[in-house]
Amino acid sequence: MEGIPIPRTVEEVFNDFKGRRAGLIKALTVDVEKFYQQCDPEKENLCLYGFPNETWEVNLPVEEVPPELPEPALGINFARDGMQEKDWLSLVAVHSDSWLLSVAFYFGARFGFGKNERKRLFQMINDVPTVFEVVTGAVKQVKDQAASQNNSSKSKSSGRMSRQSDSEHKGFKISAPKDEEESGEEEDDDEQGAICGACGESYGADEFWICCDVCERWFHGKCVKITPAKAEHIKQYKCPTCSNKRARV
Repeated sequence: MEGIPIPRTVEEVFNDFKGRRAGLIKALTVDVEKFYQQCDPEKENLCLYGFPNETWEVNLPVEEVPPELPEPALGINFARDGMQEKDWLSLVAVHSDSWLLSVAFYFGARFGFGKNERKRLFQMINDVPTVFEVVTGAVKQVKDQAASQNNSSKSKSSGRMSRQSDSEHKGFKISAPKDEEESGEEEDDDEQGAICGACGESYGADEFWICCDVCERWFHGKCVKITPAKAEHIKQYKCPTCSNKRARV
């Protein structure tokens, strides 16, 4: 994409990484139907690109040799119809993670990051779930944390997560912590695993979440365009990925 500023510091490279990552996750989750259709096996070698502004694109590889930036995996469209969809998406996700790292450390090498800068960049990257983990649901989901909270003592029951009054529907809010000293190491581990299946970001205070009744992954309501009021009238919620799978059957 033309006009994209080149990141030069560790923070700028990490922000570039996060934007590209968000775009790739969007392609493989919320926009999976559109992504699937664009990866026609009858077309030439195609690549999935993520951009710093959190958008994505399926396109032919660049013609210049060597390329300005490392290139994503080539020919992702050829494997689409030769394997189950979830396995194909997982494969694309793995290659997407590899590409994100190569781009980030390309910038690091280009602008002379030293040992400490490279280490800090890797630590920042390692603190967020991989594209593969988000797409496959390999990380602990919010549902696990909710169960942990329900089984905890009363002193911890006023922690970060609480069900809404209507517990029959899948949406709920996350409440902010009241006492940091009440949070044990086990709680901290669970919180780090609580991510949205659409954007891949961890939960924040007072955010509405909804769980898919099919794949049992959790999503920010805003990411799947579901409000608390709308959730009240949903008997069985299907996320965009599961809805699209049914449509193609």
